[in-house]
Amino acid sequence: MFRLTHDPDGQKNGRSRPWRVRHTVYHGIVYAVSQFAAKPTLQECFGAVDERLEQLTSWLRPRLGRFDIAPASADASFRRYFRVQSPSGTFIAMDAPPPQEDCRPFVHVAERFAKIGLHVPELVDRNLEQGFLLMSDLGDVQYGSALGSDTVDRLYSDAMDALLTLQCGERDEREFPPYDKALLSRELSLFDEWLLSRHLGLDLTPSDRQSLATCYEILCQAALSQPRVWVHRDFHSRNLMVVSERNPGVLDFQDAVVGPVTYDLVSLLRDCYVRWPSARVYDWMESHRKGLLSRGVAAVGDAAEFRRWFDLMGIQRHLKASGIFARLYHRDGKPGYLLDLPRTVGYIAEVAQSYRELEPLASLVQSQVQPRLERAVSCAR
Repeated sequence: MFRLTHDPDGQKNGRSRPWRVRHTVYHGIVYAVSQFAAKPTLQECFGAVDERLEQLTSWLRPRLGRFDIAPASADASFRRYFRVQSPSGTFIAMDAPPPQEDCRPFVHVAERFAKIGLHVPELVDRNLEQGFLLMSDLGDVQYGSALGSDTVDRLYSDAMDALLTLQCGERDEREFPPYDKALLSRELSLFDEWLLSRHLGLDLTPSDRQSLATCYEILCQAALSQPRVWVHRDFHSRNLMVVSERNPGVLDFQDAVVGPVTYDLVSLLRDCYVRWPSARVYDWMESHRKGLLSRGVAAVGDAAEFRRWFDLMGIQRHLKASGIFARLYHRDGKPGYLLDLPRTVGYIAEVAQSYRELEPLASLVQSQVQPRLERAVSCAR
């Protein structure tokens, strides 16, 4: 990983530009650059021109003076995150190129979530026109790397407490877009378009398509019948940070909506990136339902109904996620998410087979989708 240092004293000491490179290793490639030199090109640091990084460092310079900047993470969108270390502290800088991304939803949700008590990054500075944000650093320990048999109950307890904070109390539904049928349906179409058709090459019969459409309608109606709460919409182990106070730190919340009460819960407990025994998942689910009841959400009083909501919401999410993972590979050139497809599709098959009305979906996944995924994985090996 490279680290680029802005060193204002470089000019005072006669160096042509105030930059030096401390580490120039990126994606396994080591670049030889003198310690004090003219500002290194992005070809030297990245192997390619990176105008956005140039613009970001120029924006940070008058705010921070001397600083180190290094990649912190990237996500499934066009956003990138950099860790910035300066004498005044450590920060995270977001690069969200305006043609593809809009920082305003992130800022809006961050301010609303912070106001109700969620631990989200504090916004330090912003340039919405350029697509840059500077915010507090919640560290680099994701739930995904910290979860284990000896930590999961404590970490999930903290996460579900945060969910109760998000879901309960006076919440203005006008703050965020509705998770309505149109959005639910668009998400489900990703499974057909990107996983079934583009990734697996499946040509469904008209009968199969009608059966899937009937199952999708059942999933949408189950989601729309639930109590409506504020929804993070990507509440899982890669977007939760382990922090020493007010755990967890919550990230990647810019797509928040008002929608089904079980959505974030099933995102957490049936995580696309980590799997737990079904009995344990249902125990955590029931604990959260009782937490909602204790906070005055009386509409979740029927345990069997809540479990059905939870199960069917999970199927809808995993259908969407499967399509997104395939799209990230084919459209965006990000193959890493393909490794999570078998787990994600496995959730669909496992849960759908428990509901007679979803038998056509379970049958399709088990007879056509999973075998093709298994062959693809075998070929990749």
